Amino acid sequence: MAGGAQNDDDDGLISAINVTPLVDVVLVLLIIFMVTARIIHQQGVPMELPKAASGENIQSVFSVELSVDGSTTVDSTKVDNDEAVSALAKAAKAKNPDLRAVIRADKKVEHGRVIHVLDLLKRAGVAKIAFAVTPGGGAAPEPSAAEPAP
Repeated sequence: MAGGAQNDDDDGLISAINVTPLVDVVLVLLIIFMVTARIIHQQGVPMELPKAASGENIQSVFSVELSVDGSTTVDSTKVDNDEAVSALAKAAKAKNPDLRAVIRADKKVEHGRVIHVLDLLKRAGVAKIAFAVTPGGGAAPEPSAAEPAP
């Protein structure tokens, strides 16, 4: 009575659930998912590209480095202040319309200064801007002087 597999009727009716077809279907679906996941995981077709002796770097990058001491460096050249970045960016944009800029700032540089340089680049017409970071393992931030170390 409580869901048992035994049936008191002798009319030949099978009242138990057969799980074998269900297991077969689940295993087939598992194999299909494993095969398609491997295909999706591949990013592209492996190929060997030809090499050329006279190859050029076709991507021009406008590099802006902001130091914590207040100095600004544009393409390895020190500039007087952040406002000089705008004139250099306009000149570089005139030479290369597909100019890409990379802002590299020390982690202790004020956020407002980075946003100011970002705004200067945008006003100069540079639309493709990236921020340089160092890949890390997600380390915890260092405690400041106001917070006691545990």
